[in-house]
Amino acid sequence: MTWLVLAFDGTDAGAPMRRMGARDAHVAFITAEAEAGRLLLGLPLHDEQGHSLGSMMVIAGERDALDDYLAAEPFATQDVWRRVETHPFRIAKLPYAPWPSPGSAMPGPRSHTIVVARDGDDPGAGERRLAARPAHVARLAGPAADGMVLFGGAILDAPDGRMTGSVAVTRHADHAAAQRFWAEDPYATQDVWRETGWYGTLLRPLPYHPLPR
Repeated sequence: MTWLVLAFDGTDAGAPMRRMGARDAHVAFITAEAEAGRLLLGLPLHDEQGHSLGSMMVIAGERDALDDYLAAEPFATQDVWRRVETHPFRIAKLPYAPWPSPGSAMPGPRSHTIVVARDGDDPGAGERRLAARPAHVARLAGPAADGMVLFGGAILDAPDGRMTGSVAVTRHADHAAAQRFWAEDPYATQDVWRETGWYGTLLRPLPYHPLPR
């Protein structure tokens, strides 16, 4: 089982200081979790001006593994994250490029863009997704192999349940470029995605295990 965590910082004046105060402990923690294979990917969420909004984490294991992660995560225990969403998640089996080696430098302050897309909730939503899915997956194979698509998958409504949305990370340094890329995707052109959120991010190369292919 895999879990998606979308965690959002507070909006009060002390939020940036709490994040900075917990940051070193957070980095040490996620490095160890990545090396152990429990953290499959962890990224910050930024707005278009580069301000911290929160974090996206992908956790491997059953529900108790997710609970254990959140109970030990410094950003959770030190009051950095004020709102946390957790969703069962299915990683798309694409020919992803290998992860950058740990410690390698990434172009900053922003290297990638995250899209969080929600499907419609009407009776035809599931059928539209299934009809568009083969073309969607086929379109992403080349960009995954060359590193343009770093990671992607489906949000589920329950473990092994129905797909209700998507999350993907692409090598775009601004919202506009990412939006142009996704505007041509079958999930956009065939009315699967009804709501999209966009976040800038910076990949920190950690000792992640390879993604499933």
